[in-house]
Amino acid sequence: MIFTDPPSTSATGLPAADQCQQQVQRILKSATFRNAVTLQQLLQFLTARVFEGGGEALKEYTIGVEAFGRPQDFDPKTDTIVRVQIHRLRQKLTEYYEADGSRDPILVEIPKGHYLPSFGAVSKSSANSGPESALQSATARSAATPRVEHSVESAGLSMGPERGRLGKNPFSRAAIAVVAVGAVFATGFFLGNKQLRNSLAGMPATAGSQLALSNSADPVRAFWASFLGNDSAPVIAFPDAVFLLDDSNDLFRFRRGASDDRGALVDPHLAQQFASNPSLVAKAGQLYYENGYTGAGELQGIAMLSNLLGQIGVKATVKPSRDITPDDLRQHNVILLGSPFQNVAVAQLIATGDFNFKNPDSRHEQWRAQIVNAHPRANEASIYGTERDPGTQALKTDYGLVTIQSGVIPGRYIAVLGGLDTTGTQGATLFATSRPGVEELNKALATSGASGGKGEMPQFQALIRVRLEKGYDVLGASLVAVHRLLPQNAHGAATTAP
Repeated sequence: MIFTDPPSTSATGLPAADQCQQQVQRILKSATFRNAVTLQQLLQFLTARVFEGGGEALKEYTIGVEAFGRPQDFDPKTDTIVRVQIHRLRQKLTEYYEADGSRDPILVEIPKGHYLPSFGAVSKSSANSGPESALQSATARSAATPRVEHSVESAGLSMGPERGRLGKNPFSRAAIAVVAVGAVFATGFFLGNKQLRNSLAGMPATAGSQLALSNSADPVRAFWASFLGNDSAPVIAFPDAVFLLDDSNDLFRFRRGASDDRGALVDPHLAQQFASNPSLVAKAGQLYYENGYTGAGELQGIAMLSNLLGQIGVKATVKPSRDITPDDLRQHNVILLGSPFQNVAVAQLIATGDFNFKNPDSRHEQWRAQIVNAHPRANEASIYGTERDPGTQALKTDYGLVTIQSGVIPGRYIAVLGGLDTTGTQGATLFATSRPGVEELNKALATSGASGGKGEMPQFQALIRVRLEKGYDVLGASLVAVHRLLPQNAHGAATTAP
């Protein structure tokens, strides 16, 4: 990037307002911010408050309601969207000045503990010497800015009593649902996963050799090192099921059929043919394709996996399941989150084994899906489904599958961590990333003869029971059964081994 002329400064040493505004526009149009729509809107909102005045009175509640479309009863104590997105914006600005903006004349940053951006002039010599010097050489900061009431680093991503439910505002529902995936991955929160935190205690930040990892005394690290092999950049794919959205922001499930880009108009005949409730869709008016949603359990699964992989020096790529490419499957190990009902990649890639996802009534999917056991052994059932409290009907038990299978080429693997409900996915991931879970799994694999050779990844299906409270809080996950997959059985070639 060519360095522009140094900014003119006022008597206070601050860059002129018009040049600050130009700098904001330069940031918004950069490659770094190109796909960060939510952060673009947040930066515009905050900088407008700086230029228009009145920023001193800016509160977390105001940002939540005016910038993120939260309702008037928005409670920042239970909904941490403002703290999470301010934290992400701060990180994104740092990323910008390390790349696209390394020679920019004005530094824009959000000081820790504040909401409003500050502007500082960067000397030409310091900008030429690199982004770190440029960041350190800002000559001034904006006037007093309000303190953030809570630290996002300690806030986690608690979704409060409404977790997993959809709000009414399209910005808070669709955009934030997708952005939250990036937020979870970037910050690496554990989301209350105490078992995982304990299992990773004392792990070094670098991976070292894969052989050393696979021989590690820590069972979690050894298990996932065997899965990774020589791959330092695995892919994590989350479900992006397609819905139909009407002009009132109501959603209709689109079971199958060709779909277009998000926001594209839906052909009425196609909608009625493939929607779960054709008669209701027929009365809905104009519909649009919408795939900007994923479950709370899948988000927490990404957090657990990204933390685990990061602790052993591996940086994963997180993407929607529909964006998985043949190159991803050839060059990397892939971890798929969710069931085949929501994750198109799982539906296409999961191996056929003794345990299979099934829905007896595809038009009525609300917690009716099942995991069918084709070859029940002693003390195993033939069908597993979600269980509810007989009095309140709240969900109390979910089930998930942990599947490790061959990839599309030798030396690559696919892991599927999916549940009947989003809580089942969370529970399956918790089990596979916690020390107690992996130790229990290793014992069962050794007993079944499916543990594999030294340094080799066993191929299997593990059925996991997930205990719930209030229908969404995962209390724990335990192993129900393990069935071995033969290596040649990947992608539906045959059945599991007896």
